[in-house]
Order: sequence, then C-alpha cells, then structure tokens
Amino acid sequence: MMLDPKNLDTLHSLGGIEGLMDGLGTSGDTGLGGPSLARSTTNLSGKGLGDGRPGAGAGVSHRHDPEKGEETVPAITLTDPTGEKSADWNSRAAFAASLDVRRRIYGENVLPRRATKSLLQLMYTAMKDKVLDFGTPRPANEPPVDWVEGVAIMVAILIVVVVGSVNDWQKERQFQTLNDKKEERGVKVIRGGVETVIDIKRSQCQMDESGATGESDAIKKVSYDECMALRGTDGTAHTDCFVVSGSKVLEGVGKYVVVAVGTKSFNGRIMMALRGDADNTPLQIKLNALAELIAKLGSAAGLILFTALLIRFFVQLGTGEPVRTANQKGIAFVNILIISVTLIVVAVPEGLPLAVTLALAFATKRMTYEKLLVRILGSCETMANASVVCTDKTGTLTQNVMTVVAGSVGIHAKFVRHIESNEARTNVNEPGVRKHPNDFSLDQSKLSTALSPQLVDLFNEAIAVNSTAFQDTGPDGEKIFVGSKTETALLQFAQELNWPDFKTTRDAATVAQMIPFSSERKAMGVVVKTRQGRFRLYLKGASEILSKKCVKHVVVHKDGASAESATEEIETAGIDELANDNITRTTIFYANQMLRTIALCYRDFDVWPPRDASHDDQNEVAYEDLAHDLTLIGIVGIEDPLRPGVLEAVKKCQKAGVTVKMCTGDNVLTARSIATQCGIFSSGGVIMEGPVFRDLSPAEKMEIVPRLQVLARSSPEDKRILVETLKQIGEIVGVTGDGTNDGPALKTANVGFSMGIAGTEVAKEASDIILMDDNFASIVKAIMWGRCVNDAVRKFLQFQVSTNVTAVVITFVSAVASAEESSVLSAVQLLWINIIMDTFAALALATDPATESLLNRMPDKKTAPLFSVDMYKQILFQSIYQIIITLIFHFAGLKILGFGHAADSQVAKHNDLVVQTLVFNAFVFAQIFNSVNCRRLDRNLNIFEGILKNWYFIIITLIEIGGQILIVFIGGAAFEVTRIGGREWGISLALGCVSIPLGALIRLLPNEPFERLFKRLGLLGRPDVLPVTSPNPDTVGWNAITRVRDNLNTFANVRGGRVRSSSFVIKSRTARLSQEKERPVSLLAMAPTLMMGTIAASHAWTQPGSLSDPTHSDPSRSSAALWEGKLQLHPDTAKDDPLYQRFGGSHV
Repeated sequence: MMLDPKNLDTLHSLGGIEGLMDGLGTSGDTGLGGPSLARSTTNLSGKGLGDGRPGAGAGVSHRHDPEKGEETVPAITLTDPTGEKSADWNSRAAFAASLDVRRRIYGENVLPRRATKSLLQLMYTAMKDKVLDFGTPRPANEPPVDWVEGVAIMVAILIVVVVGSVNDWQKERQFQTLNDKKEERGVKVIRGGVETVIDIKRSQCQMDESGATGESDAIKKVSYDECMALRGTDGTAHTDCFVVSGSKVLEGVGKYVVVAVGTKSFNGRIMMALRGDADNTPLQIKLNALAELIAKLGSAAGLILFTALLIRFFVQLGTGEPVRTANQKGIAFVNILIISVTLIVVAVPEGLPLAVTLALAFATKRMTYEKLLVRILGSCETMANASVVCTDKTGTLTQNVMTVVAGSVGIHAKFVRHIESNEARTNVNEPGVRKHPNDFSLDQSKLSTALSPQLVDLFNEAIAVNSTAFQDTGPDGEKIFVGSKTETALLQFAQELNWPDFKTTRDAATVAQMIPFSSERKAMGVVVKTRQGRFRLYLKGASEILSKKCVKHVVVHKDGASAESATEEIETAGIDELANDNITRTTIFYANQMLRTIALCYRDFDVWPPRDASHDDQNEVAYEDLAHDLTLIGIVGIEDPLRPGVLEAVKKCQKAGVTVKMCTGDNVLTARSIATQCGIFSSGGVIMEGPVFRDLSPAEKMEIVPRLQVLARSSPEDKRILVETLKQIGEIVGVTGDGTNDGPALKTANVGFSMGIAGTEVAKEASDIILMDDNFASIVKAIMWGRCVNDAVRKFLQFQVSTNVTAVVITFVSAVASAEESSVLSAVQLLWINIIMDTFAALALATDPATESLLNRMPDKKTAPLFSVDMYKQILFQSIYQIIITLIFHFAGLKILGFGHAADSQVAKHNDLVVQTLVFNAFVFAQIFNSVNCRRLDRNLNIFEGILKNWYFIIITLIEIGGQILIVFIGGAAFEVTRIGGREWGISLALGCVSIPLGALIRLLPNEPFERLFKRLGLLGRPDVLPVTSPNPDTVGWNAITRVRDNLNTFANVRGGRVRSSSFVIKSRTARLSQEKERPVSLLAMAPTLMMGTIAASHAWTQPGSLSDPTHSDPSRSSAALWEGKLQLHPDTAKDDPLYQRFGGSHV
C-alpha cells in the first residue's frame, strides 16, 4: 500500500525512514546486523565476520552454489559493526532475527524459476496435432495385414511425436539455462578493490520509471525529510522518495531501504503476471497461416474426392454393377473414407512449424559459438531483412582499450608517447599556422620534468579524485585498473609518470559534492576541500565543450620547473584569441588522428556552497552554476584503435544491402575520422551533430536520415529518435547499445544488440541479441544467421509444397479413375512419404550452416512473400514432372515394362504389385533427389556447394535411402510392395535423378515471363502498392500547410536563385521498387530549414599521422566553430549533387 500507489502518508505514519528501518530490523549505517544474524551467517559460509577493524563494516558475501545442490539466492553483505553486541544495539526481535527467519518472512530476492514442460507433456501436446488425429483412427485396407498396417502407422506417428517433442524439450532446456545465467548476479560494493560497506549519500539521483509506472518524465529522488519539506509545493511534481523496483537510474548515486524482494516487489509482481508461453515468431505466424490455408484447401479436395467417389458408389449400388456382397460393399465404402482422409493427411503441411523451430534452435545454438546470445527468437528472422544498422563507436568499432598517447598541458606543452616514432602527433612545428613562441613538445615520459610540483599535484588530483575507477587484481595476478576505459587510461597515465598513488590521493580528499557523468553535458566532476580550507571543483569531459567554459589556462615553461616553483602558486594566464586558436587547433589535430580528446579543468571557491549559486538542502549546487570561469589544466588525446576486421565487416554489410550508421558521443572530427577509416562515411553521406539533429522538425528528420551516416555528439535520446525515424520511412533497423540510457533505443529498434562485456543489465534486458564480444563483426554474423534461418524455412517450403501438390493430384486422379476406389499410393506409403517430406526434410534442410554467400543479395522488404519467383518455378515444374511420370507408370506401367496381359490371376497381381512398387520407389527417390535440388533458392547451378559441411543432411539422406531399400526388400506386407529386379531399380533411380538436371534447366529459364504470370494469378504482391509508414500526426504535424511552410523557409537560406531539384524528390513507384537502399517517402525540396554553413575548409582531408591541419589557412574559422548548427557532406560527393552544388561548390 505504501508503494502502490506511492503513499507518503503511510510512510509518515510508520515513522518515516527511521521508523521503517526500525521495524525491518536494519540500520542506515550498518545494514542488517545483530549477533544472531552474524551466527547464522557464520554457519552458512563457514567464515567469521569482520576483520578486527572497528567500524570498518567488512562483511561476508555469500552465494549458494546451484551446482552443489544449494538454493540460488542473491549475495548479501552482512555487517556487525563491532563483532559483538554493543550497549546501544537494538535487541528487539526484528534486529535479532536470523537470516533464515528473514527469508521465511520476507522471501528471497529472486523470482521462482519459470515452469517448463516435461518431455511427456511435450509429447502429449504433439499427439494432439490435428494431422495425427486424422491418422490414428484410420481403419485397415487389407484385412490380412491389418495389424501390420496399424503398427506401421503407429510407428510413423511415434517418430513424428518423439522428434518434435525432443526438439522442443532441448530448446526449452537451452533457454532455461540462458535465463539462469542471466539471473546469476550478485550485488557487492567495492572500494579500492576490497569488498566493504561504504556510506553513500544521495547525489542528484534521477530515475526513469517509465517501464514500471508509465511516467515518461525523469523522477528526481530526494530524501524522506526533503520530500516532507516539499510537500504541498510545486516542487513535488516529479519528485519523491520512493524507489520502484524495475526503474532505471539515469544519473547520480544514493542509498535506499529495501521493503520488498522477489515476488513481493513491484517489479516481481509484474514479471510474474507477464509469465506465459512465448509468442510465435513472425515467420511462424506466417507459416501457421499458410499451413492453415493449405489444410483448408486439402480438406476441400478431400471432401470433393469423398463426394465424387460416394456418388459413384451410390450409382453402382443402383445399377448393381459390379456385383458385390454386403461385406464387399462395406469395404468399398471404408476404402472411400480412407482415401479421402489420406488425401487430407497428405495435404496438411504439419512440418512447417517444425521447420521453423528446428531452424531457430539450430541457428541460436550455432550463434552462441559465434559470440551471439539470442534472447528473443524472432530477432533472428528480423535481422535477416535488416536494412540499417546504427552502431556505437567505442568498444564496438574500436577495441575499447584506451591509452593516453598525446596531450597538451595548458596550451604550450605538447607531449607525445614515444615521440621519436610518433612525431606526427605533435602540431607544434606545423607550418602555415599562427602559434605561440612558447609552444614546445616533449616525450610523455619526461612530462614531470616540465611541470612544477604544484601542477603535478593538481594534474594528479584532477585524474585520481574525479574518477570512479579502481585497481584490482587480474586473472594472472597483476594489478589492473577497473572501470570506465577513459578513466582507467588516465589512471594508467598518472601511474606511468610515477605520480602519487591514486588511492592515497583519493582517500585524502574530502568530497563536498559529486557531479555524475551525464551523456547530455558530456562531463563529470567533483568538489573537494583543499588543505587551505577552500573548495576546488575538478571537471573532466569533452574538450570542445569544456574548453569554451574556460577563461584561464595553466602555464608551463619550456625550460622546466624552477627551484623556486616549489613554493609558488600555480601560474595561470587568460585565454586570448591566440590561446583559443591554439586550443581549437589542438582539439582538431588530435581528433583527426582518431584520438578521443578529454579536457581537465578546475575552479576554486572560497566557501561552499558558493554565495552566488543556488543550492538545495544538501548543499548540492546545479552543474550550470559551477561550470563556468574554469581554468584549463590540459587536453589529453586517448587512442582507442579499431577492432581488427571492422572495415571488412562494414564492407560486407554494404554488400548485403545493409547501411551502417555510426552514433557516437565523440566530437564530430574524431567521429568523422573513425567513420572514414571504417568505410562508413562515403560519397554522398552526411555528418551531423546530435544537438542539431534533435532540433530538426519531424519532417526534416525524415528527409535527412536516408543520407545521414554519422551522428556525432549524440545522446541515447538522439539515437532513439534516429531509430524511430528510420522505422517510419520503412527501414528495418538494428541498433547497438551498452548504457542504461540506451534502453529506449534498443526497445524501439526492430532488433536491439547489447554489449555482453561493457553493457549494463538494463541494456541487456532491453535487447534482443547480446554481443558477447562487443564486436561489430558479430552483427554481420547475426545477419548471416538470420538469412540462413529464413532460407532454411523457404527451402523446406519449396520442397514440401512440391511434394504436397504432387501427392494430392496423383491421389485424387488415381482414386477417381480406379474402379476399386484405391489410390496409386497406399495409406502406409503416404505416411512414409509424409515422414520424408516433413520430419526428415525439416531436419535436413533446416541445418545448413550460414555462409558469407548469403550476404551477396539485398535484404527482403517487409511485404516480400514467402515464395519467390524461383521457388514458384521449381514447385511448378517439379510437380508437373512428378505427376506425369507417376500417372504414366500407374496407368501404362504394365505396357512399358512389357508384362502384357497375364491369364493367371496370381501373375497379374504380381505384375501389378511390381508396377506399384516401381511407382512408389520412383516417387520416393524423386523426393530425395529434389531435396538436394532444394538446397539452393537462387539461380546458382551448384546445388552441392557446402554439402559436406552439413552432416545432418548427409546422414538423413542416407537414412532415407536405406529406409526405402529396406521397405522394398522386407516391407512387402505392410507397405504393399514386392521385391523388384535390377531393371525396375534402375528405372526408379533414373526417374528420381531427373529432378536434379531438371532443377538446373528451371534455373536457366528467365524469370520475367513467370513473374508476370504469377502476379496475374495473385501469387506475388503487386509492385504498385508500397507500404507507407507515417509518423504520428499528433507529434509531427504532417499536413500540407506544414510542408509548404517548411519548403518556403528554404528561400531564406538559398542565395542567387540557385534552386535545383532535390535528390530526395519522389520518383515513380517502379523506380522506388528498384532502389533497395533508399526508401524516402517524401521530398527534401531545397533542404528545408537546414542551417548549413560553408564547409569547404573541412574538405581538406586529414589522414592519421598527417601533419596537416584542416584549419591551417585561417585558424579563426576552425572546424569546431563550423559544427554549430550545420552538417557536412562527404568531399567525394558527386558534383551534380544538389547539396554539394549549393554548399560545396563554387558557391563558397
């Protein structure tokens, strides 16, 4: 009642936070404690509590091991502040309760395992299949072998049931294992690499509760006392003191009291209510609909056959011919019923859902070997048709192994790591630029010799104190830094220079306020108290942002630190025009070397909080009131090399028709350099900054995103907007994300990829596929496997429909033409064929491994039908061929084999049985060879490509051949066959083998006439009907007035009447169909309202290691300044491109 809904009155009636903790038996300082709890913990873990340090709060963290049969519970840190019961320790029952008692009363902070179906339950479900219901009550056709046929039918049913249910059982076990791994997470607090209990106070904590409560705005979390003080004021609109489980921490840190865990928590109740069977994937839905349609058609055919045969039966009864006894009449009627039901059984493609399940199970298992963990099965299918991938830079395109390799202290001292071999990383001696006479360069290892002791301490404190990274012991026993890669690179940099130990420096600092990192402000900071009793703000963040907030910089002299400098204050100087140019050139220069640039700044205050700044009751000052009048300590360039194979992976995506767009928080120059190296930024592409992009109108966003290739300085919200806009113009979007704020973008995308190494739990929970190695190349593998799944289902579909059409036609024709109402194939023969074309074919065709040849085609559109023109051609001609040979040998087989008319009835019966066996044998081998032909869906003639890599296909094909041989030789009674000679075997195999050369001939036929035919028959979608997805009119204002207003605004930006038609102009529908990559749905007439500045200077391309600077001609027109409210075209954009002519040609 206190949390649902949030009820401050109830909390107040319980005595507030203190009363609540008192009732729960916990302490705000020490957490759970008490002697009984400590004794319980000792018994559980076999270890004592504490390390002899009073008040240290060191506890024991214990997790039960499920592999040892113990129950899995979250790790809990238990604390007794003194190791013994103190005088003021609360001895009431709540405090004295043992851990076992607490578990019994409050429950455990885990949800119960999802109930899975046992193998017997899955077999029962498979037995309820409509097809098997049709098959089980079928009566015998021949009384002498009724038990044999019944056993054969039951064996066939058992095979189908066991194969399907075992596969489902393995799939459920696999995903249960994955879910168990996902739930295995402990909670521990680490300070300096040691598990301890620390006192964390709330610091600007904001939370996103949209996933739990539907509230879209960020909710600021305050203490209970603040909440009571704000009660009844305007400040309570988006502020409270309740933390709802399932919400996401957007920024800040804090400490809260847990009042409910597990199934009793808010999120636990929701998760339990949502539990149920997994929904079918989109492809399964399509195939179920297709199977239902075919089943209806098959049932209609069976009903028509039953009606026709029944009418003839009644006519025969009326005429008295042929003469039959009462028993023979009954048998004739039963035969009519059998053949009708058999036709329905053959027509129903019950193997379609099995094919999808097998393909997905096989693909997801193989994808785990490729470092891809599939959370949502449908994402495999969706990724097959992805047309755009929006990827992060850090850790995905790059290795996320960062090292400080260059930098500038103040504006004069330029240091480079191993300067002898990396002279190109300093721009001190670059010709053609205005530079200060005091500029100099030195090796990074000698940096300390140029800095005064005070400046070393300042630099070191800016790195050590303003950081959340820490040192830990690696797997090989060496000390490593753990945390943000940027922060660990800075700590490693300070350690290599032998500066004071970061832990000593950090522990000595008295923190007054923390400013957590925010993707919106691109900075983080901390306020500490200095030895002189003043306060100092340290800020660290994007260099091009923080440098604009600086008014001074530290001064470093070329001749190094003087002896007197040890007692001097840190020397600073104001930032004038020349200094500002120096800072700008430095940032640009490093960015063009693919380095991430980080600025370190500080500001001193006499008192805290500052007199001129507003603050809350916790003396926390808003970031905007602090981040100005800063002093620049320096700018460091951090190298994050590209991952091996990224360029090849991007090229493969582009070859597969998948456009790659990079979204990064780095500055635009670094982003441009890396995007160029990766092959993402190419001719005709556009680069834009996140703040510019988010300020565009919805109509403008829809116009620009088809050509947008790099979105720099972007926030997770910018990424979400980009993904949403791409979906609105008809793209199928995959997106990568690793942070908590990436959750909305991952959910919005058709397929969300989270990072398995660097990703947060929120990002993983919101994603569909987890990249276990954080590598972009794994996305290419996901595309390959997605297409492999879709192709596997289509291969099976092509094979089964060919078999179904043939079996239905020959059964119908032969039954109508037969005087005895018998079919060319008996019921048991059709069941064997049904096993071949359903279970075995699904296993064989659904297990082809993914190959890079799958990337040699464009992605399918959303409206693409299940059947392609090539598939229809194969189905049509293969079915016609099989129908012709079967009916010819059925009706004229005696003449063809030269048996003639036999006077002896036994000889005639044997000859008929030989012909029937030959027909059955030829039909089965036609299916076996056609399954080989169905391995390829395209027009490539090599159907044996990669066949040796698919042992499933080889083994199953051998089983089918061996089973058919056994049936002919020893299955005579049950299958109504007899042993045949070499001539008949040769004819059977020859007729079956024709399927392979026939398939090659079909592939050589042109598609165009057949495409027109299938469109007229309604078997293919109409090309003149395009899917149109428009944004919400309430948020976009998509109407004629808005369009006219946006287009007219362009005239204010176009000079000299240089108005030309746009490259985004709507083309004919036929032309739009032929262009797979570009699907704009509207017009960028004259680039409406885009404030696009002159960018000729940025076309002077800079390669890594080059000494050239894009602003050397005029440093005052720096590229950084040109990025405010503008976009950039790739310099290799065609000269006739409207945007290039307007802003990249002679106009500038």
